[in-house]
Amino acid sequence: MPDYFALLEEPRRPWIAPDQLKEKFLALSAKTHPDRMSLRPEAERHAAHQHFTEINAAYQCLREPKDRLLHLLEIESGTRPANLERLPTSAADLAFEAGQVCRNVDAFLREKSKVTSPLLRAQSFEKALEWADRLNELKQSIRSRSEQVADELRTMNAVWESAPPGATPQRRAILPLERLDQIYRTLSYLSRWNEQLGARIVRLSV
Repeated sequence: MPDYFALLEEPRRPWIAPDQLKEKFLALSAKTHPDRMSLRPEAERHAAHQHFTEINAAYQCLREPKDRLLHLLEIESGTRPANLERLPTSAADLAFEAGQVCRNVDAFLREKSKVTSPLLRAQSFEKALEWADRLNELKQSIRSRSEQVADELRTMNAVWESAPPGATPQRRAILPLERLDQIYRTLSYLSRWNEQLGARIVRLSV
């Protein structure tokens, strides 16, 4: 399993500032960019291309919080988190609300597709705007919850910085991997709901 943190010369930690990560990626990728290796021997070009591909994959993973946490959990515990479908308790209220609103919007869209009267179409348009506003409110709630999670991840960095190095039982005992797993699952659900809400907003605008 590749260590994307090591590839980008970043210490393992739950939170990485996006601008800092991007700056590190650009600096490293510039050294082995294919355009700079065109006059090198084939073996060097191949190795540089391989390294460039690896650090690009590392950047794409670490720049997304939920992907970064999944990778961190895998390399720290040696296994992939299980039971992703188990809804975190802290997100249950938002899940219920988002699910209910999405079902209501879906029902409205089904009825809207049957409308032929110009008057009823105008009324449906107004109702669609109301539902879009409600969906945008939920997206804002998801954004706020994501920001709360980000704040917690920042505070967790200190634990990783003080943990003993190496894949040892002592390190795993210190690291809050169970809590990190809960946060990972929460972010996964938040991302999924955000996409579902956004898709329905698009459908309401048609």
